[in-house]
Amino acid sequence: MLKAGIFLDMENLNRCGGHGIQFRQIKALVEAQQAVVVRANAYMAVDRERENMDPEYRQKREVYRNRARREGYHLILKEVRRYRTTEGETIVKADADLELAIDALLQADNLDYVLLGTGDGDFVRLVRALQNRGKRVDLLSFMNTSTQLRQEVDYHFSGYLVPDILFSDRGPTQRLRGILHAVNEEKGYGFLTVQTGLAIDSIREDIFLHITDLRTVRGGVVSNADFAHLKVRETIIEFEVEDDGDRKKAVNAVEFRPELL
Repeated sequence: MLKAGIFLDMENLNRCGGHGIQFRQIKALVEAQQAVVVRANAYMAVDRERENMDPEYRQKREVYRNRARREGYHLILKEVRRYRTTEGETIVKADADLELAIDALLQADNLDYVLLGTGDGDFVRLVRALQNRGKRVDLLSFMNTSTQLRQEVDYHFSGYLVPDILFSDRGPTQRLRGILHAVNEEKGYGFLTVQTGLAIDSIREDIFLHITDLRTVRGGVVSNADFAHLKVRETIIEFEVEDDGDRKKAVNAVEFRPELL
């Protein structure tokens, strides 16, 4: 079994669509890669000034932090600092990037596998450093993920595609999500890849999608050119599945727009 470490940049994850992330499921994701979790760190901002002034806010944040602790995560708290510019503007900072990078490098001696939770391109050099030391580095992220970071890691998990990473974000119907991996632009059909489990190879690639079963976010018709471009952009598509003879067919499909959640 691989020895694994988890390093979560919680401010980036929450800011980029990972609000409601399930800490236990992240551990399960790592364990599904034939690894045992020996380190799990979550880097969080803490606004002491606001917490001291707002007891209700403080209680909510403590509940959130304690939930992570109960799942076995070590919390590294970075205090929010406020600075005033010469123009009188207040700038709020709570950047834990340096702490995360140093911890990952120091603790990597006892690890074989690292799951990095962030979309921040500033971590590209950290990924390279870990890989140069023989470590496998995978990425978990949501919106606004650095393209260079995605290309640098060994495998990228989209948090919107991994089952149950987010708390009930798919609604009661449990609509599926996937990306087009094959498209016939002229005839207007393609096939979707769907993550069915937590292991990298837990996927199915045989779900048929016809252009007439897909609508834009506003309910409009999708052109053949735009349909083909969904594959190029690796756009997430949310849909329901029905049996169509010998195959599974996607119906009531729409482009997934996480910013509208």
